[in-house]
Amino acid sequence: MSTQSKTTGKKVNKAWLHDHVNDPYVKQAQKDGYRARAAYKLKEIDEALGLIKPGQVVVDLGSTPGAWSQYVRRRLAPEGAAAGTLDGAIVSLDILPMEPIEGVTFLHGDFREAEVLVRLEAAVGGRPVDVVVSDMAPNLSGIGSSDAARISHLVELAVDFAVQHLHTEGALVAKVFHGAGYDELVRLFRANFRVVKPFKPKASRDRSSETFLVGIGLKAQVRA
Repeated sequence: MSTQSKTTGKKVNKAWLHDHVNDPYVKQAQKDGYRARAAYKLKEIDEALGLIKPGQVVVDLGSTPGAWSQYVRRRLAPEGAAAGTLDGAIVSLDILPMEPIEGVTFLHGDFREAEVLVRLEAAVGGRPVDVVVSDMAPNLSGIGSSDAARISHLVELAVDFAVQHLHTEGALVAKVFHGAGYDELVRLFRANFRVVKPFKPKASRDRSSETFLVGIGLKAQVRA
């Protein structure tokens, strides 16, 4: 690595650290006891669309470090409690380890592997799932076409799981990225869900190409 590229890297890291430390969502997450600012992305989507309610079964894909599971846990708890009684069930999964959250069943494994999918289905236990949330994203290589294919593959797997396990009126929230493959993923959602809404939360950083696709209500022929 050249001296110039090292210097550039240091500047980028310093700029990111400055933005992170001064990020209002980072500060709010610390105040509210969330493990990451990502909790507010799901919070915005949920408050806009009313997806998560007490009594539901919710599956959280790509859950580590656990901020989305924490948010769901509070939504399923009386008066939004972060601990104690839970009205519903949360099953979370990630390729990375996750610190335990009270009442949340966590599975450590790669969602792309058949054996892990079997374990996830066993944890759901035959219950219809009300909401699937997916914050999964692959490690990016910087090669556009390769990264787009990896991103699309994870979203396609999430859609397939949702179609197989969601309640007829259930919903899927999946992270996607604008760019190559985005239009195809929108078409995939429209083929499977009656209502499809793209959603860019305010908590998503402006410079990020991430957005979320929300599918609500499975189309009849999907479950035929």
